[in-house]
Amino acid sequence: MNYKYLIYSTMAVLVFAGSGCKKDFLDVPAQGSIDEAAVLRDPGAAQNLVTGVYNSLYQGGFGNNTLGFLYYVAVDEASDDADPGSQPGDNSQGELIDNFKHTPSSFFFDNIWKGYFGGINQANKALNILDKATFDATTIKRLKGEVTYLRGLYYFNLVRFFGGVPKIVTVPGVKDFQSDSLVTRVSKDEIYQVIISDLQYAVDNLPVKGDANTQLGRANKGAAEGLLAKVYMYQQNWQKVYDLSKDVINSNLYSLVTNSGNKLTDYNVIFREKAVSGAGGNNNSESVFEVQTGINVGENAVSPLYSNGQGPRGKGGWDDLGFGWNSPSQDLANVYDSGDTRKAGTIIFINPTVAPGGAGNVGTVLWDGFRIPTQDSVVNPRYNYKGYASSIAESPQISGSKDTKPKNIRYMRYAEILLMYAEACVKLGRPGEGVAALNMVRNRAGLTSIATITVADVWKERRVELAMEQDRFFDLVRQGRAGMVLRAAGKAFVDGKNEVFPIPQAQIDLSGGKLTQNSGY
Repeated sequence: MNYKYLIYSTMAVLVFAGSGCKKDFLDVPAQGSIDEAAVLRDPGAAQNLVTGVYNSLYQGGFGNNTLGFLYYVAVDEASDDADPGSQPGDNSQGELIDNFKHTPSSFFFDNIWKGYFGGINQANKALNILDKATFDATTIKRLKGEVTYLRGLYYFNLVRFFGGVPKIVTVPGVKDFQSDSLVTRVSKDEIYQVIISDLQYAVDNLPVKGDANTQLGRANKGAAEGLLAKVYMYQQNWQKVYDLSKDVINSNLYSLVTNSGNKLTDYNVIFREKAVSGAGGNNNSESVFEVQTGINVGENAVSPLYSNGQGPRGKGGWDDLGFGWNSPSQDLANVYDSGDTRKAGTIIFINPTVAPGGAGNVGTVLWDGFRIPTQDSVVNPRYNYKGYASSIAESPQISGSKDTKPKNIRYMRYAEILLMYAEACVKLGRPGEGVAALNMVRNRAGLTSIATITVADVWKERRVELAMEQDRFFDLVRQGRAGMVLRAAGKAFVDGKNEVFPIPQAQIDLSGGKLTQNSGY
C-alpha cells in the first residue's frame, strides 16, 4: 500500500474528488454525510456538523480510541497509579505497557493513533466548511472555537503520547497526496504551536460558562483557558500558566464540590451521574470540561468499555461488573494521608472473607448498595471507583450491553485549575500566593491546611487528587522524574526512550517507511 494513502487508515471520513485514489484504500466506513450547502447558510446545520466532531470523543472499546478504553489503560498502567489487573495474560498488552516491554506492533498504539487522527480529520473538515459559512460571524467564530478546542485537545494528547507527529491542519488535497507531508513527523515544538494557536482562538472566541450561547457539555472559554494553561505548563511557561489559571479562578464561575462547609464527605460523588444532596453528579460546579454521555442518545453517546473495562471481575459464578483491567496499585493506595477522603472515593477496596471481629461474610458494598462478594470472589484486591457506573441507581446501559454504560468522562476539573495555579506560584517564586489554592483542595479532602508550599507539595496533591484520571504518567515525564519514580516502583523504564510510546508499526508500514520511529524502539 502506497504511503501517500496513509491518511485513509488513520482518518475516517475524508472524501476526495478527482484525486485518483483507489477505492480499496477507503477501508473505514463513512460515519454519516454532511450537507455542506445547508451548513454554509444554516447555524442549526452547522451545529450538527460540530456535534459530529464531539462524537469522536466517544471512541473506545478495542477499536479506534480517543479518551476511551485503550487510551486510559495505556496511560494509567504506564504510571505507578495502576496495575494491569484481571487474570495473568488476559490484559497481555497492558502487562507489557505496565513494565515498559511494549513494542510498536501493539494494536493499542495503532488504534489510539487512528482514533486521534480520525478526530483531527473531522475537526479539519468542519473548519474547512465553517470558513466558508455565510451566517452571522459571532456564531461562526463560536463554532470554530469549539472545534479548535477539540483539535487542540487531540493534538495535546497525541504529542504527549507519541512526541512529534504529522501536522495535518487542513483537509488534504491532491497536491498533498503527491508529497510526503501527510506522513512526515514534525517536531514536538511545532505541534505545540498548533495546539497553542488552536486553544488561543478558542479562548478569544468562546463564551463563558453560563452564557446564553453556551450549551451543556460544549467547550467554553473556561475550558479553553484551563487546557491552554495546562499546555503552557508542559512548556514550562509559568507566567502563562499563572495568568490563565488565575483568570479561570477570578471568573467565579467554578467551585469545588463540597457538602459540609469546605469539605466533601464522599469524594466519589464528583464522578457519579446524579448529585447527592445537591453535591456532585454530571456537569457539577467544578466541571471544566467533561465528555457527555448521559444527556445523549445512541451508540455514539458512550465510550465503550470505559466503565466495564475497569469494573470488578468476578469468579465463582457471580455476575461480574467488568474486565477488571486498570486496577489501582498498592503504591497509589499507600500515598494517601490518614483521613484523606479521596482514598475511599478513588479506590474500591475488596473486603476479606470475614469482617473484623468475625462479623461474617459481608463482602464489599458500593455506594449504590450493590454488594461485591468477598475477596476470594474477584480477581483484583482494588478497582477504580471513579470509573464505576451503577446499573442500579444510574442510567441503564445502551442496547442492553454492560460494555456501553453511559459514563461522563471528567477531562478537566476546577481542582486541577487550582493546582496548576499553585504550581505556577511556586515556580515563579511566589509560593505564598498559591498556598490558599492548594489548601482549598486539601481541605475539601478532609486534610488540614499547610502554612507554606513547595513544588513537592503540589506534585503530591496532583497525584492523589487526579489519580486514575490519565495524568500521572505525563506528569512524571514533564517533571523530569519518570525514570527515577517508575524504576523505584519496579518498572523497567528506560530514560531517553519510554518518555513517549512507539509510533505504530502499522502506520510506518503504510507510509513505506517515511514515517519515522521514536528513539529506542
